[in-house]
Amino acid sequence: MVTHVSTIAFQGIEAIPVDVQVQVASGMPVFMLVGLPDKAVAESRERVRSALTAIGLSLPPKRITINLAPADLPKEGSHYDLPIAIGLMAACGIIPAEFLARYMILGELSLDGSATPVAGVLPAAVAANAAGRGLICPAASGAEAAWAADDLDILAPENLVQLVNHFKGTQVLSRPVAKRLETPVMLPDLRDIKGQEGAKRALEVIAAGGHNLLMVGPPGSGKSMLAERLPSIMPPMDAREMLEVSMIASVAGELAGGGLSENRPFRNPHHSASQASLVGGGVRARPGEMALAHNGVLFLDELPEFSPRVLDSMRQPIETGQTVIARANYHVTYPSRFQLVAAMNPCKCGHAGEAGHTCRRGARCAQDYWGRISGPLLDRIDVQIEVPAVRAFDLALPAPKEGSAEAAKRVEKARRIQKERFSNMGLTHIRMNSQADGEVLEAIAMPDQAGLTLLQDAAHAIGLTARGYYRVLRVARTLADLEGREEIGRIQIAEAVSYRQIAHARRATISAVA
Repeated sequence: MVTHVSTIAFQGIEAIPVDVQVQVASGMPVFMLVGLPDKAVAESRERVRSALTAIGLSLPPKRITINLAPADLPKEGSHYDLPIAIGLMAACGIIPAEFLARYMILGELSLDGSATPVAGVLPAAVAANAAGRGLICPAASGAEAAWAADDLDILAPENLVQLVNHFKGTQVLSRPVAKRLETPVMLPDLRDIKGQEGAKRALEVIAAGGHNLLMVGPPGSGKSMLAERLPSIMPPMDAREMLEVSMIASVAGELAGGGLSENRPFRNPHHSASQASLVGGGVRARPGEMALAHNGVLFLDELPEFSPRVLDSMRQPIETGQTVIARANYHVTYPSRFQLVAAMNPCKCGHAGEAGHTCRRGARCAQDYWGRISGPLLDRIDVQIEVPAVRAFDLALPAPKEGSAEAAKRVEKARRIQKERFSNMGLTHIRMNSQADGEVLEAIAMPDQAGLTLLQDAAHAIGLTARGYYRVLRVARTLADLEGREEIGRIQIAEAVSYRQIAHARRATISAVA
């Protein structure tokens, strides 16, 4: 007789059903585990054996075979411990096997029989709810699973004894309660930054339309401070966005305490980050920094210090909003619709263009530095601004009257306008101007005649590519939304074009020197 227990395998944030088949038959005592298990799964034999011994049970001296079906799907991770242990107990008659058909099970076991948390409980709970089943998971992961659905049947035992007592009717496991992380009392505020009014304006624009930003300025000009304050003016995530972000964090094992937060992700990898850490990958195809920044901000400080290969790996996700990890034995897609915020110095020494400064390496200092960033990547950055050095006079001024709260209200109003516009057009999958393209963009962002003439002249003067042309239109649409205007005029086009001139000016200077 074969006992069946349901669990899951992960491919990205997708949970694939796995049938744990347990057979206890006559023969030489052996414990076989088949079905393409990796090292962690194969070692579950010893964890399960020790956990059962700790609660007073011992495996029968028979031939025990565990098959993880489908057999051609690689099985990775330690979350197979609990379903294997429960399947063995059901096969031995300790737990009624008919009850197990109503649940999906995952969790790791300690040697003393306690259940310890694992990654991926939230997507597993969503998959169980879609399949019309309940979920059995460790107690520490119960709050995370409770977010999947209000009516999902969840059993979250602390150890195997509690689960056995629940099925025998001597103990009742209560349903865990969904946990929401407390919102921080105070995020870094724009009021902390003195001067840099132009940079603050650009920050508000990209927050309103979901655009990408490049800040170029000398050391100490406040580029990192500006980037860290972007989340404070972005609207909180809605339920759908929160679920998407939390599922990615769950698979990555970064959902602290099983609680969900409305705060948007802010990822700040070091410039020594590898391509795999940014894109994702490894043995289990874990999500990288781009996926973990989904619906939030990916901040790359000292942009040219990143490997050119790492930087160019972002080009496709910026356009598609997805990170695709393709390997010989798997193909995984993670949602990765993030806002790229990059900061860099004007040259290697950091002071090119400053009055009275002469670099020992001459023009080659800036030439080599900018040469590490490819033109196609720069072309994908909508807003590019200079962040000048802060003067001592600015630092002596009192704190600005407007801070993050005032900017956040304007951003929220502009986002609401965009959401309503796309909803009225039947495009519920588009929420921000940065996501509009093709005919949709032409329908919502075509300027008046004066603006169109200016855009055509500017495109010829600074050599805008087709991608750059449409990105100017997106930014102009956002500028009009911030002002509550339906039409895009010459003023909005002029400001949008001004945000595209840095890379052109820098490369023109380098070419002239070369």
